[in-house]
Amino acid sequence: PIFKALTEYGNPEVFSAQERNPVTVIADPSQCSFQFDPVGKAKFTSSCDLAKSVLAKKAIPYANEKAEPGAVARIRIGDKVLPSFEGTGMPAADFKAQNDAFVATLGSALKDAGYPEKADPAKTNYPAVLALLTLLVIYVTMVYGPIAAWLVELFPARIRYTSMSLPYHIGNGWFGGFLPTVAFAMVAATGDIYYGLWYPIVIAVMTAILGTLFLPETKDRDIHHT
Repeated sequence: PIFKALTEYGNPEVFSAQERNPVTVIADPSQCSFQFDPVGKAKFTSSCDLAKSVLAKKAIPYANEKAEPGAVARIRIGDKVLPSFEGTGMPAADFKAQNDAFVATLGSALKDAGYPEKADPAKTNYPAVLALLTLLVIYVTMVYGPIAAWLVELFPARIRYTSMSLPYHIGNGWFGGFLPTVAFAMVAATGDIYYGLWYPIVIAVMTAILGTLFLPETKDRDIHHT
């Protein structure tokens, strides 16, 4: 709800454009990949993947509609339909040229349909956005306030540096580091620009359960013992 409110107050034209001209990707589901690419080496070149990738990068919400098997994916914006293109097996130079043209054409169509390229400062509700961001920061402080003391109290002094470093960086480095790629893949697959938030929600619920069941209370523990 907070992130939806940020969109509503920060870039309200997205909501109005979605109501007037909803976007739908019409594609053969077998051509649509889960676009998870943690090292930046994978190439998603099917017509479905290309269509969804551009829309997800532009943060345009869309619905999914099943097309006939083998059909080239299409994007319906209101009553206008734009075809994607099949890039699999295409020479690199030709692919780049056609992809650039596709992105430009789609961007122009989205602009004509009222989808903004970026937020209009004149329509941004700055007090509301600031209040929501402040609320999010408060949630962060609720974690970072006790975590330092708890980690110190959790381990004996002789192994404390390593013992703190390992779980902290597994959590922030690995689980946090995968957030952008996992969230993008989830958004591209569903068309819901908020769907990627389920990744940190599930991780937070998992840590709450594990912390409640398996980690001890450390209040009043002697932090100087070895």
